Amino acid sequence: MAGMLHLVGFRNNDDFFGIPIERVREIVRVPEVTAVPESPDFYRGIINLRGRIVPVIDMSRRLGKTPSGEGKANRILVLELGGGLAGLLVDSVSEIVKMEKGAIEPPPEAVSNAAGSFVAGVGRLKDRLIVLVDIDELLNPGAAASWRARPVPASGGQRQIPAA
Repeated sequence: MAGMLHLVGFRNNDDFFGIPIERVREIVRVPEVTAVPESPDFYRGIINLRGRIVPVIDMSRRLGKTPSGEGKANRILVLELGGGLAGLLVDSVSEIVKMEKGAIEPPPEAVSNAAGSFVAGVGRLKDRLIVLVDIDELLNPGAAASWRARPVPASGGQRQIPAA
């Protein structure tokens, strides 16, 4: 299992996570997020990203933790999801991490059971650990899998009312 793995490293609460760089389309500052009624509590809402409606998931809430609050360092990782996009709101994006694939270990059973199936592995960096996130699993609870970024309608998103 030789070779290098390139990850986008990010922090959420006091934890350090990584996502394979090829899954990250871009990293953006947090724009205005529009809430979606009756959506799961971990959905922050939707954003308009250059004409595409992108659902945004709050990483803290998805992990069952209290959101750490909004700050200047918050970012949205815009992720590729099989033909669509989704945003992941995180506390900060810190660095690009390069590590040997052989340095990745499967998550301990207790972690797998507690965190669900979205922990793909754990990597050892010099003085810390990085939790590798399986994005497909993280964003896959029920409706998350079917929510994909779509073009904004020509009407600017407003519903057309038929003429009487």
